[in-house]
Amino acid sequence: MLIVDILAAAGAAPQNKFGFAEALKQGGFIAYATVIILGIMSFGSFYILFTKWFEQSKILRQYNAVRTTFWRAPTLREGSAKLDKNSAWRQLVEDGISAEDQHSKMTDSLEAHDWLHGSLQRSESSINARLSSGLPFLATVGATSPFIGLFGTVVGIYRALIAIGLAGSASIDKVAGPVGEALIMTALGLLVAVPAVLAYNYLQARNKRIAELLTGFSNDILANINSKGAVKPAIAAGPAKVAPAAAKPAAAPTKP
Repeated sequence: MLIVDILAAAGAAPQNKFGFAEALKQGGFIAYATVIILGIMSFGSFYILFTKWFEQSKILRQYNAVRTTFWRAPTLREGSAKLDKNSAWRQLVEDGISAEDQHSKMTDSLEAHDWLHGSLQRSESSINARLSSGLPFLATVGATSPFIGLFGTVVGIYRALIAIGLAGSASIDKVAGPVGEALIMTALGLLVAVPAVLAYNYLQARNKRIAELLTGFSNDILANINSKGAVKPAIAAGPAKVAPAAAKPAAAPTKP
């Protein structure tokens, strides 16, 4: 029997009482609430990152159609029909056309110009506001998640101090659980904050690039309307057609 007990004790794997699940159990409600809040923040951050990235990529991809097909149309109305129905570029064109239809009611030419400029700027601002939606959430996550993790850390350290006081000694078995829980909360806070900050900066830089393109396109539309279609950006000019080379006349046969 003694040999059997020794073999059984040797074959039994030691149980880990200081894992992640055990640390959460020791932390109780505060530990679970902290992890759930950080998990929601992390999921929201990645959701916004991917959805906004696809939205920005779609707008940048549609800009190629503006460069290649829109300005080759004889009028703005015909050019807008070639753009995607729900694209930001078509919204600018349609708002410009609508403002052009209404500006005839202006008695002063300066007022007409201001009306067109204001209408295009208002449309451009609405597009930029739509692109910026969700970014405040990323900024909030990046700024607050380390402090939420720090809150869990403070509670874990507090529980470790209570365990030391009750035991009367700072033995490792009394403080390992609470201290481990505290370190886990700190790591989770940083793990959520860093991707959110990186995603915010990345998306913000792409939004600035799109805003520059929208401003340039809006100015081109304004110039085209004010000039009655005479002014178009140089990029709209199609490639020059190369005339076919004239066939060389056949050489006269030489007399022997």
